[in-house]
Amino acid sequence: MTDYQQLSDKEKLQLIKDSVKSYPDFPVPGVVFRDLFSVLENPPIFALLKELLIKQAKQIQPPIQSVVGLDARGFLFGPLISLDLQVPFVPIRKKGKLAGKVHSHKYSLEYGEDTVEIKEDAIKSGQRVLIVDDLLATGGTLNAACNLVSQVGGVVVKCLVVIELVDLKGRDKLPVEVLPLTQF
Repeated sequence: MTDYQQLSDKEKLQLIKDSVKSYPDFPVPGVVFRDLFSVLENPPIFALLKELLIKQAKQIQPPIQSVVGLDARGFLFGPLISLDLQVPFVPIRKKGKLAGKVHSHKYSLEYGEDTVEIKEDAIKSGQRVLIVDDLLATGGTLNAACNLVSQVGGVVVKCLVVIELVDLKGRDKLPVEVLPLTQF
């Protein structure tokens, strides 16, 4: 068995990237689907991913005060980070999935619109927030999340993603720095 802890961060990131399976022409012709679940199916590689996500979050100064995860795969990583940092985890969900008073933000997709929501009282005014998701593609969902956090009084300091699809230029739509672990 390999002792992954002896590897450099660069080598760990390469192992993670190499573990992402690619599926050409899914879900439509011309698209290459990057499947992060293949990383989660490999516990030693998943452990490296967890380690590097937390390391990135801990390097943010001044420290973050809340972690926001996007529906649904941001829910896989956000709680791991928030638990390690001992800060609240706050979900942003698709419309109609959160109970209580919510703020909503409608945004455009390639083929239509979607709406995401956050609980009105989930973030304290001025709280420093890290937004976490699995993938940055066109930037629409992360941008909507940044808008929602601002609506409820939070201050988005960074967006942390596992994969950035560089050719789609999603980071250009975001008001804050993006920290991608891997890029395709």
